[in-house]
Amino acid sequence: MITSWLTTILVVACLAVGGCADGAKIVQQHDTGGVVIYPFKEGQGPILSSFRKEALDLMKEKCGGSSYSIVREGEAKGRTRVVSPLDGAQELVEERRWGIQFECK
Repeated sequence: MITSWLTTILVVACLAVGGCADGAKIVQQHDTGGVVIYPFKEGQGPILSSFRKEALDLMKEKCGGSSYSIVREGEAKGRTRVVSPLDGAQELVEERRWGIQFECK
């Protein structure tokens, strides 16, 4: 009974914050560029991730719609989180993240 309540609370909390997985986001920025990160799956890789387009769109938006140069990219620090499916079992999921440092032209 307690496990089902905890599962319900966890599901509601994830939905309340807009979902458990983050998409692309700018984590550092300055006048002429910044760093954007996004999650990717092990088998898919960072280049084929559905979030890469979102990251590229964020960079273009940050640069006022004009072009940008990628200065450096590579794997960034990920995170580990606990996932609790509806059946009550808990599982640790390690999320990998890719970072892109860019400069506006």
